[in-house]
Amino acid sequence: MNMFKQVGAVTLMNLKSVPQRLGTSLVIIIGIAGVVGVLVSVLAMSTGMIKTMENSGRDDRAVILRNGSTSETGSVITRDAARLILDSAGVKRDAAGNPVGSAEALRLLTLFTKGDNMEANVILRGVGPKLREVRPEFQLTAGRMFTPAVNEAIIGKAAARLYKGAGIGDKITTREATWTIVGTFTSGGDSHESELFADADTLMSNGRRGAFQSIVVMLESPGAFQKFKDALTSNPALAVDVSPEREYFAQRSKSISRVISIIAYVVGGIMAVGAIFGALNTMYSAVSARLREIATLRAIGFGATAMVVSVLAEALLLAGIGGVIGAALAWLFFNGHAVSTGGAATGQLIFELSVSPQLVIVGIVWACVIGLLGGLFPAVRAARLPVATALRTV
Repeated sequence: MNMFKQVGAVTLMNLKSVPQRLGTSLVIIIGIAGVVGVLVSVLAMSTGMIKTMENSGRDDRAVILRNGSTSETGSVITRDAARLILDSAGVKRDAAGNPVGSAEALRLLTLFTKGDNMEANVILRGVGPKLREVRPEFQLTAGRMFTPAVNEAIIGKAAARLYKGAGIGDKITTREATWTIVGTFTSGGDSHESELFADADTLMSNGRRGAFQSIVVMLESPGAFQKFKDALTSNPALAVDVSPEREYFAQRSKSISRVISIIAYVVGGIMAVGAIFGALNTMYSAVSARLREIATLRAIGFGATAMVVSVLAEALLLAGIGGVIGAALAWLFFNGHAVSTGGAATGQLIFELSVSPQLVIVGIVWACVIGLLGGLFPAVRAARLPVATALRTV
């Protein structure tokens, strides 16, 4: 019998005997399912956040902050500077020749989450009258638009779903004013759905502040960004940083996403070590239980390769089953589940966990690697065990 037939015969025989060792086999399956479930669910946070931030950016839109500012809340742009920015070359114009841009002011509100009543900082964004032209993805889904010069606001779909007391007709009180929510909106699943919108001039007058935090402009085309940037940087009256909107939001998410990924792999790695030891113990037990069978097969001419492959095949099969179960559980319980993250200065970002096909593949690959490592040493033991020793043992 050639080597391939030997491998096939021994592997099939070994796999058929797995139900007889169901209890010990479940140790591998459950352990690896736990590893993959945790890994995939934590990585789904990073994937969901990146997806939300990517939806926030367009190639034909630019964000302007004060020079050196790392976020909107730390930026200050005067009204004179805002006029100069909006009148710069490269900015798209409407039919009347007016620039399509929005000078925006930000304030932080304190809201409480539904269920656990956790305190959260939420952005109230003052927007300009050209909101719809600047953000064509914006859609009012319920209620009505806020009225300028009146303390009214509209709330993003994600924020309305997460926070209590944030529905249409509810009032939110701050140190400066009381705001009435008059509508809800969506904006293509981007980060702005975690915010509230109000009229910028009304927001600034309540706080007796005369400066904006950021400017958002539509460009003539994606290729007009460099012309726009050159116009701003060459103007001695301006000290601002300008970024393509997609790049700006990608930069915001990069550091948090990196931290989440590191945590996922560290926690997953620690659990994987435990799963490897569990697989080692189980596979060693399986080999010990099959000593007579292995010795007999070796005595009638089966080679060491067939023994190694049969043990590894069993370990990979059990690991693969555990990986699929773990990924399925992560998708069932966490995919689409809304979570929020953010700091005291930047406001909460609400996004949905996303268990993508790529993450499922990553989880199953991890499972197979664990199974391979857990089955390797028992497989080598089975191959190297002298026939006479095995027969004496049994």
